[in-house]
Amino acid sequence: MVDWPYPRHCAHRGAGKLAPENTLAAMEVGFAHGYRMVEFDVKLSADGMPFLLHDDTLERTTDGRGPAGALTWAELARLDAGSWHSRAFAREPVPTLEVIARWSIDHGVACNVEIKPMPGLDAKTGTQVALAARDLFRKAAVPPLLSSFSEASLEAARAAVPGLERALLVEEIPADWQARLERLGCVALDPDYRELTKALVASALHAGYRVLTYTPNEPEVVARLLDWGVDTVITDAIDLIRPG
Repeated sequence: MVDWPYPRHCAHRGAGKLAPENTLAAMEVGFAHGYRMVEFDVKLSADGMPFLLHDDTLERTTDGRGPAGALTWAELARLDAGSWHSRAFAREPVPTLEVIARWSIDHGVACNVEIKPMPGLDAKTGTQVALAARDLFRKAAVPPLLSSFSEASLEAARAAVPGLERALLVEEIPADWQARLERLGCVALDPDYRELTKALVASALHAGYRVLTYTPNEPEVVARLLDWGVDTVITDAIDLIRPG
């Protein structure tokens, strides 16, 4: 089994619901609540800049409109990614992966970088995000963990930077999960927490894999998952669940 240098608690999209997701402000709020690992989504701008955003479109979390990948970085940089959440975060910008990498290194925070490709750009995004992560996190005490729902992105990331660890995200755990992890060279399975059972966690650990899970938000559920042996829980409830 590979070493696991990551904390047991990870803040989803930086700060769960307490700040605008996937922004530097969210990372800072998560840090203020004691979290020393953050999860966030990375995709590519039209001109190839890795930046943070979850959706394929801009409307939900910015004042922009249309496909996120259709804009250049210069255009994305002008967007307001905070006002949708609350007035306190008005004009919070969309950050680049570089901005978050520098912040995380300065603050000693581990990162789960979810590769979130625009439609049809799975391999390109996997390659470019992995290369960027390799370069940007060279001085990090703990290297980033790359994850994705896209197996094509994980395959491309592995080919580009085999030295960075990877996790397979799934909504439903497939029967052939172990074969998929082996084929993709992943070290961890990262399913919806509602898919997990004590037996499945034990099976994964016995097979030499690590287990992350998203997004349990009840303290008693998180405690149960950790008791089963889950290595890292990714949660929105950073104000309710004390990191340990």
